Amino acid sequence: MDAHDGQVLTKGHAGVALLPGLLALPEVDTLSGRDFLALLVVGYEIATRAGIALHATSPDYHTSGAWNALGMAAVAARLRGVDTETLHHALGIAEFYGPRSQMMRCIDHPTMLKDGSGWGAMTGLSAALLAEDGFTGAPALTVTSPQALATWHDLGERWYVHEQYFKAYPVCRWAQPAVEAVLALAGEIRDPARISRIEIVTFHEGKRLHVTHPETTEQAQYSLPWSVACALGRGTVDVAGVCDELDAPDLKALAGKVEIREDDAFNARFPAERWARARLHLDSGKVLESPDLEARGNPDSPLTDAEVLAKYQALAQPVLGERAARLRDVVMSLETRPASDLLALLGAP
Repeated sequence: MDAHDGQVLTKGHAGVALLPGLLALPEVDTLSGRDFLALLVVGYEIATRAGIALHATSPDYHTSGAWNALGMAAVAARLRGVDTETLHHALGIAEFYGPRSQMMRCIDHPTMLKDGSGWGAMTGLSAALLAEDGFTGAPALTVTSPQALATWHDLGERWYVHEQYFKAYPVCRWAQPAVEAVLALAGEIRDPARISRIEIVTFHEGKRLHVTHPETTEQAQYSLPWSVACALGRGTVDVAGVCDELDAPDLKALAGKVEIREDDAFNARFPAERWARARLHLDSGKVLESPDLEARGNPDSPLTDAEVLAKYQALAQPVLGERAARLRDVVMSLETRPASDLLALLGAP
């Protein structure tokens, strides 16, 4: 499920690699929860900055695995207590072997490849272990090159962990401004079937989420028309909408009415900002137009704690059953617990 956190300038995601990568290290079992959380913070800082530096120095848009591998290598090296030289080799190995795959390819052709994050986690963890064993790596240019210095000069002063967003819906972030735009108009429409045309104005990358009638959940999660159809037809975009209802006639009809065009002003504001507006053309001839809207969950428009917890429960309960509530309580009090409390619940059958 693409329902995680992210950061606008990286155009990607750090936590999806850092958390599983950390949990793979047996040393975590000896940590306090506070120290475990501190490692996550370090990982977010290194990964986010590496991502920003990569996008600033490379002509291509690479998947998150290309840079969250460096965050994973950094926290693994820190946890295992290596020296500075070994750390730099670990970062160099992670950058060199990281999956520098082209992100827009999996936007145009949504599959299980997604964002390369799993390979980033594996690469970063492997890089730290290789460096510790004496394997050497080329310098990590996203950390040490003169062109990257502007990204790193305020390390320890500016905290990018506070600049992550949380998704409100389990679909690509680029579709979510359009979702908010149509939801802003949903109260004026009693019967979505009366909509004859759905016009979405957004930025170029959002327009690339073009699949109208997805056949797989990956296609649904990377589809702006399907996300808009779920929002209008179900009042939200949830797991059922992108997994179980791909053959729903009403959603397919709504998705088929979506037309997307890009706006130069919105293009100029990407990636730091992602905007959309919607026009709903009704069969009566009336046209409803939304204001320009961003996705919810950004640091300046955060989801409430209650919304985040409800999202967690909706995603975890069907998989974990009653263990979901116990895991929630451990996570919410992890700063005062041993990390082993978390591991015990995550590893339970």
